[in-house]
Amino acid sequence: MQRKKITILAGDGIGPEVSSWAQKVLQLIAKGFQHSFYFQHALLGHAAIAATGNPLPPETIEACKNSDAILLGAVGDPLYDNDPSIKVRPEQGLLALRKTLGLYCNLRPIKIFDELLHASSLKPEILQGADILFFRELTGGIYFGKRSRSADGSQGMDTMSYTKEEVQRIARKAFIAAGKRRGILHSIDKANVLDSSKLWRETVQEMAAEFPKVKLIHMYVDNAAMQLIRDPKQFDVVLTGNMFGDILTDEASQITGSLGMLPSASIGNQWSLFEPIHGSAPDIAGKNIANPLATILSAAMMLEFAFDMKEESQVVINTVSDVLKAGYRTADIASADTPLNMILGTQEIGEQILEELEVKLFQAVVI
Repeated sequence: MQRKKITILAGDGIGPEVSSWAQKVLQLIAKGFQHSFYFQHALLGHAAIAATGNPLPPETIEACKNSDAILLGAVGDPLYDNDPSIKVRPEQGLLALRKTLGLYCNLRPIKIFDELLHASSLKPEILQGADILFFRELTGGIYFGKRSRSADGSQGMDTMSYTKEEVQRIARKAFIAAGKRRGILHSIDKANVLDSSKLWRETVQEMAAEFPKVKLIHMYVDNAAMQLIRDPKQFDVVLTGNMFGDILTDEASQITGSLGMLPSASIGNQWSLFEPIHGSAPDIAGKNIANPLATILSAAMMLEFAFDMKEESQVVINTVSDVLKAGYRTADIASADTPLNMILGTQEIGEQILEELEVKLFQAVVI
């Protein structure tokens, strides 16, 4: 039996809807495996701005630091989208949280469920068997570099900067992961143009000597963007910087057919945060049509990577797979031939997950 404290940052838009189902799944896992999970809720993003004027209130930081893991729904609100002059923005809260907690390593698994081969615009024969693990550096690069605007507003500048130590710490995690998988590591950069990428490539190349069983392949980011669509199965572990990783993993979401199926983990040396990679989707918030499966799969990642509960994590993943095998879909992953009665809303697909999970956890074995 393990006791864990989990902070829920529901956030904005569909965040509260999808995170509530992930919490229910975690509660059921705790019951089934006789763990004790304590949940506390805190504000982040627009919800925090509306309540306190701060996208990351001190109380939220304190709650996160005093927890064993953090589950995030989503941040963002249309109020800010068309007015770049607004100085306090929801995304600032998330960036500041990552920096404050030292969450420098972002893990994004891209794995296709066979039942969803039809959901992608790519050919099934190109997709089937694709299994990629992205390591995206999360607290450096252009999102955290020096930035400025000219006095008259006619020029803007953002700086991409990396130190050798920043590259080394995430590269080491990626090499170790590749050694436990197929032994292939693609390092993605733009070393033919950018000095920060030259440092990145030199550092990763130096580290390769420590991992002789891992095949290291350097690839320019523009080529990588093309190769992900042309032949995704060539990739095993992918290592890249903050902005490149942001763009490539969103592109790779089309391998699975929907952002609604992709979980992620942001890991540091002390704390870890788990979240779906989709945004707050304010246009569908409150309409019972959001797909909660990425958030539920993020909870599965929490069980494995934060709590070392691999069996519990696999039960959650198997539950999602079995619900999909049974033919249930949310609208974003349904095909033209999906029966209407099998296309479920947020609540209905969540209930199917809980029902299937209860069967796995509590059904008596009859001999």
